[in-house]
Amino acid sequence: MMRNLVSAMLMTAAVATPAIAQDTSPVVVELFTSQGCSSCPPADEILADLAERDDVIALALHVDYWDYIGWKDEFADPMFTERQKAYAIQAGARSIYTPQFVVGGVNHVVGAEAMQLADQIRDTANMQGGAELTISRSGDTLRVQAVSAQSFAKALDVVVVSYVANANVDIESGENAGKTVEYHNIVQSWDDVADWSAQSPLDISMTVDTDNPIVVLLQEQGPGVIVAAAQAD
Repeated sequence: MMRNLVSAMLMTAAVATPAIAQDTSPVVVELFTSQGCSSCPPADEILADLAERDDVIALALHVDYWDYIGWKDEFADPMFTERQKAYAIQAGARSIYTPQFVVGGVNHVVGAEAMQLADQIRDTANMQGGAELTISRSGDTLRVQAVSAQSFAKALDVVVVSYVANANVDIESGENAGKTVEYHNIVQSWDDVADWSAQSPLDISMTVDTDNPIVVLLQEQGPGVIVAAAQAD
């Protein structure tokens, strides 16, 4: 029942587009979460629904600052905690919380607030533009191409992300002790591979040593607005 309700509440964003090459970029939704946070499972369920949509790229970034209370999150990475802190600094916030969604790199939703999140996804989809991003994957080679009719005051970060589609975890201690939680789109790697000012087309290739899905982001430094994103399975 809850999953059906969440799905209905979230079906308000942009029309779906092809996953690898698109004129309208999918909206990137990052969820900062932790296996040690009792408030996080409802947000994890929302992310599971978002992961099924073509117009959204949903990414779960597990933070490590809940590990001290008795359960170490096997997916946590200090890098994701630092990214959440950087978002807080950009927003003028003094604290960080879980669960927290960041939509498009700029809009923040604390807690499992499905309606607020749906509004943010819709608004972000309506405001996007500025670059056309295409990615293609052949074996272990990833090619990233982008063009833009405008230049940017600061170079954009070209970020390559890989994630695990889903995993079930039996949590034995901490705030969620005794629960089995299904996690989705669990980020495994996050690499800033290049800068791009958009003064000329971007065309780079690289080796990716994973069979997991790959996401490429073009994001203003800070971190700031995610200008474009694309995904390849």
